[in-house]
Amino acid sequence: MKKKTLVLGASANPARYSNKAIYKLRYFGHPVVAVGSKPAQVEDVTIITDLSDFKGIDTVTMYLNADRQKPLEEYILSLHPKRIIFNPGAENESLKNKAEKQGIECEEACTLVMLTIGDY
Repeated sequence: MKKKTLVLGASANPARYSNKAIYKLRYFGHPVVAVGSKPAQVEDVTIITDLSDFKGIDTVTMYLNADRQKPLEEYILSLHPKRIIFNPGAENESLKNKAEKQGIECEEACTLVMLTIGDY
């Protein structure tokens, strides 16, 4: 099943894990939308800087540390994703608790590894 994924903290820099995640998600056929600090293009994915009201988000994969997530918490929860993946360095107990109270599954995991082992 293909899962529409929001990459939050997306970057056009190929050295960044968020960039690698966009490529790997697209390789596996998942629809991707991306929000980052600078507008850019990665493959067929446009990284935008505004907080769009995306519809049908299955997964938010987080590439921002907890401090940078704080002003985005309401936005993330308003998207009603089925799950949030907190990649290494993006762990956030406060957001995790709020999300789980709304029935959103939360995982502290690596999106790249999950895709590689078929556990996405």
